Amino acid sequence: MLDDVTADTEGETYAPAAAPQLVLCAVDEPLAQAWQAIAADREGVSVHRGSVLDVPAQAVVSPANSFGWMRGGIDAVYAQAFSQVEARVRSAVLALHGGELPVGEAVVVPTGVSVPAWLISAPTMRDPGERLPADTVHPYLAARAVLRLWATGRFENGAPVRASVHTIAMPGLGTGVGGVAPAACARQVAAAWDEVFTELTTAHG
Repeated sequence: MLDDVTADTEGETYAPAAAPQLVLCAVDEPLAQAWQAIAADREGVSVHRGSVLDVPAQAVVSPANSFGWMRGGIDAVYAQAFSQVEARVRSAVLALHGGELPVGEAVVVPTGVSVPAWLISAPTMRDPGERLPADTVHPYLAARAVLRLWATGRFENGAPVRASVHTIAMPGLGTGVGGVAPAACARQVAAAWDEVFTELTTAHG
């Protein structure tokens, strides 16, 4: 089995890659509308009204905390659906980052099921239950970490993440306990998408 992988997002040299299919998920209408506004003019980005677990994706995004605890919000849903995933995230964070995964970085671990096979943990907050300030850029940093990991990350055996993950299902980032407004989250995810894939195009176009 492929092992955990991490991506340090600073100083990477990007390899050519097509963008993944990014499915933005929302169970409430304000977030769905915010997602729709950014998906409309971005090829490869779509919106799913419903649970992130209903999307036939190879990977789901966990907008976690820096310590890998998965006890609230969508993370609690993941922990219930994938019985070992919290332990795997915490083990990866400990092994690769000394126990604390900074906002702006991400790790990917197996879920233990076939679909989705992978969970990408990208913290939106340092501490569990943290309320984010109105001017936070953490959704942007988390989304960028996810997309850069997809674009340049490799598993321990050297296989690129993008070879195994073609579709990523992403819930709101920080829009639950973090208190980020849906429109602010959507704008920041759009900015991360535009930045990462503009970099790829510019570097290799």
